[in-house]
Amino acid sequence: MPTSAFGPSLNELGYHVGRVKGNLYWVTDAVYQAMFLTTRTGVVLVDAPPSIGHNLLRAIEEVTRANGRPSKVTHLIYSHYHADHIEAARIFGNKVERIAHVETDRMLCAARDTNRPRPTTTFRDRYTLKVGGERLELAHHGPNHTPDNIFVYAPDYQTLCVVDVVAPGWVPFRNLELSQEVSNWIKANEQVMRYPWTALVGGHAGRLGIRADAELQMDYLDDLATHARATIEDFDVTPYFEKYGPSGNAYAAVKHYMDDAARQVAEPVIAKYTGKLAAVDVFTTDNAFSMLQSLQTYNGLSFGGSGIRP
Repeated sequence: MPTSAFGPSLNELGYHVGRVKGNLYWVTDAVYQAMFLTTRTGVVLVDAPPSIGHNLLRAIEEVTRANGRPSKVTHLIYSHYHADHIEAARIFGNKVERIAHVETDRMLCAARDTNRPRPTTTFRDRYTLKVGGERLELAHHGPNHTPDNIFVYAPDYQTLCVVDVVAPGWVPFRNLELSQEVSNWIKANEQVMRYPWTALVGGHAGRLGIRADAELQMDYLDDLATHARATIEDFDVTPYFEKYGPSGNAYAAVKHYMDDAARQVAEPVIAKYTGKLAAVDVFTTDNAFSMLQSLQTYNGLSFGGSGIRP
């Protein structure tokens, strides 16, 4: 495990809170992250992971006691609808203004989870939040990890918060962050680099990101895609159907050739990024599987170039 993957130590209550820049702060439990902006009239919080829970309140109180700004959370921004990032929303009460993408509202309406109250303000493409002399720019650049996942940019502090896209110091979580649309999730990685940020809050792990982290992840994804394309072109699936075909168990044939193909893709990538990215040996085979699936279903590639049956 590269030591660069790890962030600051946690306090006795199990969290770390630190200044990103100016009035912008972040809090982590070494697994999840949230970001908050202290303003003249209250606090704007981005995400409320349940694993941090009431430590969010403690972290905010710690910061505002020191900087003399109000500690009340007046605005809560949802990055996306997933419970692991916003299920502590209810601890901020009913009077907080909750801001999210319109698709987040649709998903939460269907979920009916009282821990994730529906947003009170929604937007479709862009939304600028100005509160107490501070500003955040919210944008939806299309579906990626989820259909509703948004970018939150603090221009005065050159800080970008985008969750479940870039994992600073680590490989992407299993199956490319369990993304619903892998091709668009990869495009979201590219979109991240179009913002002029110097600090990144990625929603996971124990430290902030820098631009080199996002560049390294792009290199990893490029290598994964290159090896996946080569494997799709050259991999012979015939032996798998010869083995399992007589039994009629086509699922077994597909499972085993896909598993073996994913391992073939992953092997050189693991070798290249060992010591550079944490958990490269843990999730790269899963990530290779998702890359193979995306290249087939989105890009129209097929094993051995079989294509349309003549």
